[in-house]
Amino acid sequence: MADPQKETPVHTAALSEERSVQTAHHRTDNYREPPLWETVFSKENLLAALRRVEANRGAPGIDGMTTEELRPWIALNWPKVWAELDAGTYRPAPVRRVTIPKPNGGERMLGVPRVLDRLIQQAIAQALVPVFDPHFSGASFGFRPGRSAHQAVKVGRRAIEDGNRWAVDLDLDKFFDRVNHDALMARVARRVEDKKVLKLIRRYLEAGIMAEGEVVASEEGTPQGNAT
Repeated sequence: MADPQKETPVHTAALSEERSVQTAHHRTDNYREPPLWETVFSKENLLAALRRVEANRGAPGIDGMTTEELRPWIALNWPKVWAELDAGTYRPAPVRRVTIPKPNGGERMLGVPRVLDRLIQQAIAQALVPVFDPHFSGASFGFRPGRSAHQAVKVGRRAIEDGNRWAVDLDLDKFFDRVNHDALMARVARRVEDKKVLKLIRRYLEAGIMAEGEVVASEEGTPQGNAT
């Protein structure tokens, strides 16, 4: 892995396809995938995460930084951030509490991470997709790459054509707000062995919430609004 002290996602925006092809040709039968930590923070994965965060835009977190300000900020500050990440001392900032009205009444609580943490979360999510997605139900279409609502409708139509006449509409009340951190991390650890990645994921779960100027501890739940 290249030294992040010398190369940042911004500095390497023009990665050469030729280098990737040459690397593939030099792989042997003994080739092994790199540790998940290296995959998460590889130049290619970070650049893809950066572009995704910039494209999604979104509101600033507690530090007020916008997505437009993220790339130049990284160019100056990534070496320090990386040093903390690699040493295991990086602490995600609390998310900013935002409430939005529900269509049927009431309010939904969202957590808006600062854009730097959005970048890191997106990089983690991208690396975890090939680890977990193949094991998900074939009938699940929400927030999965290469799947859409149109495909879900087709599956539903086929079920009707096969003679099924019942559908169940289920919504678990405040499900994300009540996720047990230990139970969640135990499930993640079944497929993720990299201790550094597991430690960072837990720190995001426990980062806390900034509400009305005070930080509230995150003892359970996963804030809606994070990268998924």
